[in-house]
Amino acid sequence: MINKEIAKIFNSIAELLEIKGDSAFRINAYKKVGKALEVLQIDITELYKEKGIKGIKEIKDIGESSAKKIEEYIKKQRIKYFEDLQEETSIRQIITHFFKSKGLSLQELKENAKKRKIIYSRFTKPAKQLLELAGSIEKSKEAIDKVAIWASSRKLDYTIETVFKKWLELDRLKPKEIIKKPFYKGDPMIWSEAKRKWYVISKHGEWLLFADKESQIEWKIIG
Repeated sequence: MINKEIAKIFNSIAELLEIKGDSAFRINAYKKVGKALEVLQIDITELYKEKGIKGIKEIKDIGESSAKKIEEYIKKQRIKYFEDLQEETSIRQIITHFFKSKGLSLQELKENAKKRKIIYSRFTKPAKQLLELAGSIEKSKEAIDKVAIWASSRKLDYTIETVFKKWLELDRLKPKEIIKKPFYKGDPMIWSEAKRKWYVISKHGEWLLFADKESQIEWKIIG
């Protein structure tokens, strides 16, 4: 339903304003509009056909400015303010997403930048280069995610520059396969297909028939 589509845009605007560092009042105002549209029982398009923009403004938490944006979407299937905001915050979005891939929230990023633990300007140029290379914010984020998964599975560090270096390999980057091996009381085990039995390999290399319950087998990640 169109209500959900417009709600998503207003929630995205709130998120972009937060990245931009706008006031909590404006951020919360857009969130409230998003929530109001999510719970609205009537299709906003039908309400607009019946009552015009006045009907939209009758909805709790939706003011003049937001009502005009909703009207714009109903008429044109776009909200110019949202598009402009996306472009304005494009570099910040990429930097924020990069740190999110490293487990750092937007709030933590802001706090670290304020304390100069993270020099934000250091990431502006590579983020801009990545955007130009990828052609869009979404493709830039997807590239970061691929590198993040690949690097994390190998316990490697990565930067935005790593994405450039791996750009031509992105489709071939695969996470390291997680291999689990069976152990019993610290000793490795092996399954014999011929005898359909488990064996424990002792410290002396002997194959000892496993006589305990399978629930006692411990599976450890190797590599």
